[in-house]
Amino acid sequence: MTFEIRTDDLGHPSTRALLALHLRGMQANSPSDAVFALDLSGLQQPDITVWTAWRDEHAVGVAALRRLGDDQAELKSMRTHPDWLRQGVAAGLLEHVIAEARASGIRRLSLETGSGPAFEPALALYRRRGFANGEAFGSYEASPFNQFLHLDLTPE
Repeated sequence: MTFEIRTDDLGHPSTRALLALHLRGMQANSPSDAVFALDLSGLQQPDITVWTAWRDEHAVGVAALRRLGDDQAELKSMRTHPDWLRQGVAAGLLEHVIAEARASGIRRLSLETGSGPAFEPALALYRRRGFANGEAFGSYEASPFNQFLHLDLTPE
């Protein structure tokens, strides 16, 4: 099945529902003091761009990019709707975010994610794309409940 990736203004009810699902999932799989997922207001910051994958009028996936500086950014809030798992949505969004980051001069793309079995599918996707484990970045602190991955980008 196909989907379209669009820059999102976060106003559509389908996008809002997917973001709420994302936050609930993070809260269900991590201790409350170890959840760094952004809620709707957190994603509406000027340093964050959000893209949503759409199938007809349904948001089937979401990803956000937070600029951390001139040449570093963070992948935020990546989530695929459960009905669309294993259909290429996450991979398509990830490739889109990487291309956008590279085109805007980002040299290093980083992410913070949870640890444990619930996060293994996402971790496998990131590692297949070349992300490698690394140190904490930004204001994050390492804990037993999170981990950090980084991807060095070269200009195309």
